[in-house]
Amino acid sequence: MVLAKAAVKGADKLFDKILIANRGEIALRIQRACRELGIKTVVVHSEADHDAKYVRLADESVCIGPPASAQSYLHVPAIIAAAEVTDAQAIHPGYGFLSENADFADKVEKSGFVFIGPRAETIRLMGDKVSAKAAMTKAGVPCVPGSDGALPEDAKEIVRMARAVGYPIIVKAAGGGGGRGMRVVHTEAALLPAVTLTRGEAKAAFGNATVYLEKYLTHPRHIEIQVLADEHKNVVHLYERDCSMQRRHQKIIEEAPATGVNQRALTRISERCVDACKRIGYRGAGTFEFLYENDEFFFIEMNTRVQVEHAVTEAITGIDIVQQQILIAAGRKLAFRQRDVVRRGHAIECRINAEDPTSFLPSPGRITSWHPPGGPGIRVDSHAYQNYFVPPHYDSMIGKVIACGDSREQAIARMRIALSEMVVEGIRTNIPLHQELLLDEKFLRGGTSIHYLEERMAKRKGSG
Repeated sequence: MVLAKAAVKGADKLFDKILIANRGEIALRIQRACRELGIKTVVVHSEADHDAKYVRLADESVCIGPPASAQSYLHVPAIIAAAEVTDAQAIHPGYGFLSENADFADKVEKSGFVFIGPRAETIRLMGDKVSAKAAMTKAGVPCVPGSDGALPEDAKEIVRMARAVGYPIIVKAAGGGGGRGMRVVHTEAALLPAVTLTRGEAKAAFGNATVYLEKYLTHPRHIEIQVLADEHKNVVHLYERDCSMQRRHQKIIEEAPATGVNQRALTRISERCVDACKRIGYRGAGTFEFLYENDEFFFIEMNTRVQVEHAVTEAITGIDIVQQQILIAAGRKLAFRQRDVVRRGHAIECRINAEDPTSFLPSPGRITSWHPPGGPGIRVDSHAYQNYFVPPHYDSMIGKVIACGDSREQAIARMRIALSEMVVEGIRTNIPLHQELLLDEKFLRGGTSIHYLEERMAKRKGSG
């Protein structure tokens, strides 16, 4: 396998076969990218996903364990063994699960396969938010004011740090992600208990009790910059996305480009992201996430993988980000420069989740009727189909609807039509919430903060 890997890299050719170490819509998305490139695919799956669409469409499939993620999609030895028995040359981790696990990336490479993503040391650097902030500060990327590193054990020193930053502050787990490991603190009396609780949660969830603190911005937007970098020091950015419509730090609606953002500041921060990639020797697709308030950008983290919302960037640039990941991993140089990246129109993505639109409780079960929308500017990324059983073991997202148009107004109009056409019966979905938000006056104006949806829901609950 090591020789096969070297041959692929040395000859600068594409892979013959890629193993997809993920599930759901991203597994199908990667599979489609591979098929277009003429690459065979191996899909690993749990017992719960035996009847998934992408499993049936794969050239080969391997069941790697029972439904529980820890015994299947997070079971590294089973994934490596599946790659060995099927003679795969590379492994694509998708998003979630092991996609940002440096140890997994390391084991993939040491087992003789190509990891389709950054090097393990880069994932490790950017996966720890304390070291990531230090690296970005060194690269000239502005960060949210806060502690210079991990919080010390000395309680008096923690209090002093928080006073220097100013309340409210947010305590964060260094190894956190997905909206977990965060706690907002409004008063000094609540500070130390919050630190203790967050440390305990961080240790249990991420195996790393390190926490740090930052200034809690009151009405920021979530703006992120998509980048691509090859092994030959070529780096480009694919502009920005606005992912401010969130609930409990989980994105619900994403769009590109962002409206009402200072263009000079945006150009400057995009260029700094490119420079930062060159400094840390980044390879592959990645996303720099920022809080944006009062015309200023503040770095919060970098995702060293493909994002759920990559489709809106693809829609306005015409660049297939998943295929670029594969080409870069195979040693190819980027075929375009920054001046070649042109964006056109506007795109919006709605995440379709199997959940109650009001309580947000998961709604697993069998889909008795499934009719995805179509028409000009509509794209649906989903692994679901009629009679598909949505398992209760994983994330509730069953698909994404992407609408693009010449303007934001046209993209929104097309999304409204698409959601009105979409039929999903047998389970509850959050489609009614999306339909409601697409009529919301403040959303239509653009520029809502990351707290807007929760504040809106709180007002409704209070008036109810």
